[in-house]
Amino acid sequence: MDTAPPAPLPRIVALLGYGGLLPFLALVGACLLGGFHTAFWRQTLFAYGAVILSFVGALHWGFAMFLPGLDERQRAWRYAWSVVPALLAWPAVLLSPRMASALLVWGFAMHYLQDRRLARRVALPAWYLPLRLRLTSIACLCLAGGGLITVHERADYVSWLRALLA
Repeated sequence: MDTAPPAPLPRIVALLGYGGLLPFLALVGACLLGGFHTAFWRQTLFAYGAVILSFVGALHWGFAMFLPGLDERQRAWRYAWSVVPALLAWPAVLLSPRMASALLVWGFAMHYLQDRRLARRVALPAWYLPLRLRLTSIACLCLAGGGLITVHERADYVSWLRALLA
């Protein structure tokens, strides 16, 4: 049997996907070092997380439109699911930092589970799920960090970070 190896992660997908993590990393870092501006950086982190969660939801709209092998029920489920992340993301920007963090992390985790569910039904590129796991994990860690910073709001962030990494 002559089978071709799976296609590697396209360079543009890697650049855009991993590049999309830079704001998460920069903003959680700014939250840690932001001093009086911490609340601004934290809100900016959650707003960016909400935008990205809405974006990943839209992937399933595209899957519903174009993936072969989905029956009408599965296609309808993809369409319905595709709007759920935006409906979770929107109130997150209006909530307290801890609640926003929890809701966004939960939304990203649930979306990854939907990706896995879809991958059991149809053929997705071999690189898709591993990439989504890496991107989701880092985004969730950053969003959780933004939520945890509220617990240490009056603490010295640099000392807290050193203690955390020690």
